[in-house]
Amino acid sequence: MRRNKRGGTEDNPSEIDLTPMLDVVFIMLIFFIVTASFIKEAGVEVNRPDASTSSKKENVNILIAVTATNEIWIDKRRVDKRAVRSVVERMHAENPKGAVVIQADKASNTETVTAVIDASRSAGVYDVSLATEDS
Repeated sequence: MRRNKRGGTEDNPSEIDLTPMLDVVFIMLIFFIVTASFIKEAGVEVNRPDASTSSKKENVNILIAVTATNEIWIDKRRVDKRAVRSVVERMHAENPKGAVVIQADKASNTETVTAVIDASRSAGVYDVSLATEDS
């Protein structure tokens, strides 16, 4: 308590208690972190081809991107064509219900995309699909 000039005490302190406001801010922060939807991405931007017939895939766990320069990306890491099978086997062992979705660029070679499909199937994943844009 402070004393004013007359010798008495001051009833209204001039300090503001920020504790309740900080509690509210932290609760809101926790709420937004818990309710945020996390999007799984392949790691590179791919210009996918258009398709008139397409269907949504649920529970996609293995995303493989093939860029215009025929680079293969899995889980934001560049992978050699010969290593695709082992990476897909490892990821499929972690989640056996997962499917493989290949995001191939319009300018990528069919040979590279076919090699990725074959490697995925030889890894034991037979639910392989190609991602396209709705036209």
